[in-house]
Amino acid sequence: MMNTIRFVIGRHLPVTNNMKQLKYLSTKAASQPLSESVTAPKTAILMLNMGGPKTTDEVHDYLLRIMTDRDMIQLPVQGTLGPYIAKRRTPEVQKKYTEIGGGSPILKWTDLQGNLLCKKLDRVSPETAPHKHYIAFRYANPLTEETLEKIENDQVERVVIFSQYPQYSCATTGSSFNAIYKYFKGRPLRKGCQWSVIDRWPTHPLLVKTVAERIRTELREFSPDEQKNVMILFSAHSLPLKAVNRGDPYPSEVGATVQAVMNELSYCNPFNLVWQSKVGPLPWLAPFTDDALKGYVKQGRKNFILVPIAFVNEHIETLHEMDIEYCKDLGKELGNVTIRRAAAPNDHPLFIEALADIVLTHLKRGQTVSPKFLTRCPHCVNINCEKTKSWFQEICNNY
Repeated sequence: MMNTIRFVIGRHLPVTNNMKQLKYLSTKAASQPLSESVTAPKTAILMLNMGGPKTTDEVHDYLLRIMTDRDMIQLPVQGTLGPYIAKRRTPEVQKKYTEIGGGSPILKWTDLQGNLLCKKLDRVSPETAPHKHYIAFRYANPLTEETLEKIENDQVERVVIFSQYPQYSCATTGSSFNAIYKYFKGRPLRKGCQWSVIDRWPTHPLLVKTVAERIRTELREFSPDEQKNVMILFSAHSLPLKAVNRGDPYPSEVGATVQAVMNELSYCNPFNLVWQSKVGPLPWLAPFTDDALKGYVKQGRKNFILVPIAFVNEHIETLHEMDIEYCKDLGKELGNVTIRRAAAPNDHPLFIEALADIVLTHLKRGQTVSPKFLTRCPHCVNINCEKTKSWFQEICNNY
């Protein structure tokens, strides 16, 4: 049978008025975010994410940081096994980054998003301007610790810690907040600087509208007769079941995003939530994305849209795992199917509006830290989590 795969990696690059700036970013040395050009900021927007290696030479160190972070992954004799796994996996992961252009675009996208966000905040909230975004990656440059030092040196009046994970997980968002606590443990905070936290935003209306628009764009690529039968698969990074059983809120918050998006789309198509990027032999959240595609094809489905529902920008799990491994390679294996992939939010105008609205609402609300963030999972056994949440409760209320 003829295999029909409408798949072009370049198809997912956004076409917006910001293309000139994007071209500049793509040719610029990515180690220095554009935020460096802003001087004397009043409000710092600290954007948290896991990050990604900008070149294949950085892959080993990136993997090493992940494999030795017990908030992200728990291994027996982790100090020995973690470095071993990182070294063993480096060539395979380097090959994947080579296939998507030689490195991760997360820094490029986050820097662009931060610049557009701060420009908008300067217009709509002059009383807290000038705003400057700072990027704090957990496992790649710019690392959290280095960025926190820059913020301290800039002597800003307020720091808004803004997680770029819409849905909270102890393994991702939690690890970034733990890193902030560890940096300041034993260091006095500068007096006169107010700290506050935006820890999650899974159902923000403009985030929902952004994802819905990305899906509509892909639906229009199908014929009118095909559109109503296209299966929409929302794909998110999976999580070990032992973390779910501890009470990690991530699965329920991802599900809330999915339901909100489908409500925005008036439940126009069949849909499901699936999971990707399992690591190791332990049980993880399922069904897995590739298995779900195979299962639906056996049931007679031929048209699919994959939606990255927990990623706000393109990275290896969209550009390689979803685009190459699923849309291209698995699509060929399955035969007469069409698998498309919705773009991540990236610099979609609605998404920039979402970021600005989240921060502006936070600045005006007066609540520096949410009760939900300060609440641990019911079966939490991470002592760092307990210390981190107590510390944030103190600094957000006292400074």
